[in-house]
Amino acid sequence: MNKTQLIDLIQQELGEDATKKCAADALNATLKAITKAVATEKVQLVGFGTFETKTRPARTGLNPRTKEPVQIPACKYVSFKPSSSLKSEA
Repeated sequence: MNKTQLIDLIQQELGEDATKKCAADALNATLKAITKAVATEKVQLVGFGTFETKTRPARTGLNPRTKEPVQIPACKYVSFKPSSSLKSEA
């Protein structure tokens, strides 16, 4: 499912009075709020799951072409852990 399909689904869930623009605005506002919040804290949506920023430590990798060791710097990434109720519905 892509973003356009999700907007269509949100529009259907909101009912006949909802426009596609209204559904798109709702989705964009939700994604923006989650993005801002997860930058500084854990975001837990009961019944859905938890978004959390984690740090992947620096490590040594291997260049596949030359087989030489390469330093890979530490980086941050966002992890998502689905709730047990979401897992059971899927």
